[in-house]
Amino acid sequence: MPANAEHHSRAFSNQLDADTLWPALVESAQGAMERDPLLEALYRHHLLEVPDFASALARIIAETLATPQLPEGMVRDRIEDTLKQRPEIAVAAAQDLLVLLREDAAIPEPFTPLLFFPGYRAVQCQRVAHQWWQQGLTDLASCLQYRVAVQFSADIHPAAILGSGLFVDHGAGIVIGETAVIEDDVTLFHGVTLGGTGKLSGDRHPKIRRGAFLGAGASILGNIEIGENARIGAGAVVTRAVAAGATVIGPAAKPR
Repeated sequence: MPANAEHHSRAFSNQLDADTLWPALVESAQGAMERDPLLEALYRHHLLEVPDFASALARIIAETLATPQLPEGMVRDRIEDTLKQRPEIAVAAAQDLLVLLREDAAIPEPFTPLLFFPGYRAVQCQRVAHQWWQQGLTDLASCLQYRVAVQFSADIHPAAILGSGLFVDHGAGIVIGETAVIEDDVTLFHGVTLGGTGKLSGDRHPKIRRGAFLGAGASILGNIEIGENARIGAGAVVTRAVAAGATVIGPAAKPR
């Protein structure tokens, strides 16, 4: 990373909000294209040939789902229709991006998570898959879940409920079960599991409340609640509820 990249990222991100995010993405892509013409077609396709953030998001999700049997253009049309029906999906995706830009000093350009971060992209794909699942399009939703798992090593069930402002760092190894709920402003590091305990049906996955922090490799198992602003240490195995504001660490998830 260039010596001034961290400063650049923080200074730039502090100026961004929902209204200025899209112009900043376009401007940064234009500058990046001039620096490295090899990526010109990528920047043009995803950012410079579309009118707004939702259109860019549709192209990125379509790229993930598309296969020789699922032509990208047809897939993109379906995703664009979904985003028009449910504009809150793009709003949540923008909020996720703003959180990353504010909190992660390692991001060199505003478009970097949108184009290149597997955790971020996996979450946005799930948002679309969740809408399809709700509409009864379970095969299509499961197909997108599978494609995300193959490409990004993140397995998020389409029925899981995700809030906005999520900070998902890396994303590799994340597993989120069918009845899991993640509220707004939650942080999840790589390898986090929100799983069950063997119960085959019913409400069987964790509920992660607003502002909670889940460290790398943490396993939260069963229909239990992780309270607001609770902190779960890396590698902890949690099978009991954690109170709001509490911190638990270690394999046995002992209170700190």
